[in-house]
Amino acid sequence: MSYTAEDIKRIAKEQNVRFIRLQFTDLLGTIKNVEIPISQLEKALDNKMMFDGSSIEGYVRIEESDMYLYPDLDTWVVFPWVTEDRVARLICDVYMPDGTPFAGDPRGILKRVLKEAEELGFTAMNVGPEPEFFLFKTDAKGEPTLELNDQGGYFDLAPTDLGENCRREIVLTLEEMGFEIEASHHEVAPGQHEIDFKYADAIKAADQIQTFKLVVKTVARQHGLHATFMPKPLFGVNGSGMHCHQSLFQGKKNAFYDENDKLGLSQTARHYMAGILKHARAFAAITNPTVNSYKRLVPGYEAPCYVAWSASNRSPMIRIPASRGLSTRIEVRNPDPAANPYLALAVMLKAGLDGIQNKLSVPAPTDRNIYVMTDEERIDEGIPSLPLNLKEGLEEMLRSEVICDALGDHALAHFYELKEIEWDMYRTQVHQWERDQYLTLY
Repeated sequence: MSYTAEDIKRIAKEQNVRFIRLQFTDLLGTIKNVEIPISQLEKALDNKMMFDGSSIEGYVRIEESDMYLYPDLDTWVVFPWVTEDRVARLICDVYMPDGTPFAGDPRGILKRVLKEAEELGFTAMNVGPEPEFFLFKTDAKGEPTLELNDQGGYFDLAPTDLGENCRREIVLTLEEMGFEIEASHHEVAPGQHEIDFKYADAIKAADQIQTFKLVVKTVARQHGLHATFMPKPLFGVNGSGMHCHQSLFQGKKNAFYDENDKLGLSQTARHYMAGILKHARAFAAITNPTVNSYKRLVPGYEAPCYVAWSASNRSPMIRIPASRGLSTRIEVRNPDPAANPYLALAVMLKAGLDGIQNKLSVPAPTDRNIYVMTDEERIDEGIPSLPLNLKEGLEEMLRSEVICDALGDHALAHFYELKEIEWDMYRTQVHQWERDQYLTLY
């Protein structure tokens, strides 16, 4: 929905909005906000709200800290869960004092890559994300435990699925905030859930992912539960992914569809897919950005560990859903919900555009179950694995000019530095598994 500044001021008055959160996202994907009273709304709408960028992960040094928030008026929403002294939200782009976009703003990075797509004739990248999450019970202090709130499985109903009431309230809250919900259901693992919302252009889709996470966590807390988007919170069950359905449009035409092709896929779609496959190992550090992400990307739990594609097989990284015409799309299945959605969409789009620009050839589809192949069979088929851990992913990222260019020097340097620290902390920590294995043995 589109809003003008006058619309926002009128709605704020009619709905007794007392505070506005000017929201943005740091490099690691964490939502940040500057909350202002309603008296400062006019100033915010004039792009004059300043904040200290040196306090934000991956932003700037203390000697260059002044930054400005430019609200995107179309992201205006009043939070339904606050009924008195109401609170509204505007998602912002981050700018420097000289009026130029901040090079490390994840939303700005996605906009820059979308501009490259536009220069190639593509007016929109449509994205349908599918973020999964777990619900855990909280203790007497409200802290999360590892006790699941149900033992349900795929598509189970209450009373097996005790998260149903919570999930239903999440859906109602999202709809009140303008989401078009297509489905909600229990996922494969106990305590695991998925809510699917309608596709949108890339910027709106990334904004919606961030809003979705906020709503899920807020409503879960009201039900005495803790919602987590951690990719693999439990050993021995499926982890949480964030499959990203994506397509490119030229005006009202889906550039991925060709009615004369056997699979209904255009050459553009095939080149795009070839680019995704070529750069998958390089962008994994962005789409799967935590140490824990790689505990999900293992065989046996329906996670896509292997860089391949198919229209009839869910074991490869890319699947082609059955819908055709305007709904023709590819589904990239390795991203997880810990990813910064702006950066994840930016690197996938950049990889796909590289495939289009260089007319890369897509390999033959893999219609066998890759999980039952031997290593030799996979090598013979030319099917590589995704990185085995975050360190390997970071090294692959640095070797790719395409992915480095998508992020830009500022974001690349800061992201790499932060993740190197994370890896080193993990690498040097002594874990419970090691004590269980070695303490009495040696």
